[in-house]
Amino acid sequence: MATSQTNESDMDCSDNEDCYEDYNDYYNDDNSDVEQIDPSKTDPEYFEYKCLSEEEVERLLNETVESLSNRLVISPSLAKVLLHSHLWNTNIVIHKYKENPQQTLIWAKIDPPLPAKNIIFTSTYMACPVCITTQSIDKFFHLSCAHMFCKDCWTTHFEVQVSQGTSTAISCMARDCAILAPEDFVLKHLQHKTSIREKYQHFTFQDYVKSHPQLRFCPGPNCSIIVHSSEIKAKRVLCQQCKTAFCFRCGCDYHAPTDCQVIKKWLTKCADDSETANYISAHTKDCPKCHICIEKNGGCNHMQCYNCKYDFCWMCLGDWKSHGSEYYECSRYRENPNIAHESVHAQAREALKKYLHYYERWENHSKSLKLEEQTLEKLRARINQKVMSGLGTWIDWQYLFTAANLLAKCRYTLQYTYPFAYYMDPGPRKELFEYQQAQLEAEIENLSWKIERAETTDRGDLENQMDIAEKRRTTLLKDFLDV
Repeated sequence: MATSQTNESDMDCSDNEDCYEDYNDYYNDDNSDVEQIDPSKTDPEYFEYKCLSEEEVERLLNETVESLSNRLVISPSLAKVLLHSHLWNTNIVIHKYKENPQQTLIWAKIDPPLPAKNIIFTSTYMACPVCITTQSIDKFFHLSCAHMFCKDCWTTHFEVQVSQGTSTAISCMARDCAILAPEDFVLKHLQHKTSIREKYQHFTFQDYVKSHPQLRFCPGPNCSIIVHSSEIKAKRVLCQQCKTAFCFRCGCDYHAPTDCQVIKKWLTKCADDSETANYISAHTKDCPKCHICIEKNGGCNHMQCYNCKYDFCWMCLGDWKSHGSEYYECSRYRENPNIAHESVHAQAREALKKYLHYYERWENHSKSLKLEEQTLEKLRARINQKVMSGLGTWIDWQYLFTAANLLAKCRYTLQYTYPFAYYMDPGPRKELFEYQQAQLEAEIENLSWKIERAETTDRGDLENQMDIAEKRRTTLLKDFLDV
């Protein structure tokens, strides 16, 4: 149970090495003894993907390049430029190339918009426009634009560009010329520059992966895994190597039911309004009955004052006994229907009030997740003591950890419902969403309360509450997860 404490309580979770490993465990339930049902039909978060090594991805890209090269009868280097410029959509490249090959090459910056003038050599020597050195004609090279430069200048140009991290976007040295240097042309001039050559190949590989909509680098620290999926959706993926979970479409933290663009807007707004957010981010509030200063030390929002034993809601400070029927009102923000007719200052205050309503709940569930990590540690210590005393085995008590994992999974989803609701337009759909959001929140708080009171909670009652909470979560996602 989340009880109130004085400000002397230490709530720092940084020293708990064995806290929840991360949110990944919340999705890894062991259902080996249960009849398997097709998850693609029942789980709104189901997503097929593969975690590949760099070598596997290189083979995948090379197969695509080879296939296009053979079908269009062009060099592999040219095929790479076309694929990279068309986001690796082979069908589009083939269609456009067969329809108008010249325009396709111009659009991909392989050929110039206007045909290059024929180069007529009247002498066996010429001066390089860059280094002004007169050299033999056979020391000069050019792209399709016909801008001639000596080999040494090309090599220096490529060295400088690669050292700055540029690879697939290296263009001709001539002023205002945007023609790109294909891979074989660059490698030919870097054949004696081993380290630069390797950097160039590394950078081009990264560019190819980033431009491929079906590939996504794992954002985990120092992780080389690349996730591949034929479906480009904002679904949750889990790296098999570093166990980092993220959204496949945008590469950020998983954020269902909020879509990628909305969560970026929300996080940007939170960062811009950081000082305003600090106003409501304090851990302390006053008990609504005896007014003693209290501090939240658990994830559950069902609070009980240690001084007067008053049960209330941490978010709205309302009486918890009548809270069940009013929970919808607690999570919902009531728009002012006449705000459009108010003054500019009144509209600004209303906008701030609305933002604070959603931000406070967003931040509260984020903190609850961290506080429930501490609850899990206390639970682990308490169960260990029971096992050592002969009161059952670890297996007998495993259901409590399953419940804690499910609680975190549900609360994580609930946290991301608030930016979703903040940007929703008023109307029946928003009312339905807020109703389901409130129902989910109520069941989560019930589950949190039962877990924190695990010693006096019947196992069957707890497992029933787990089932209800998860059904609320999946129902909301089925209705509002935009994929």
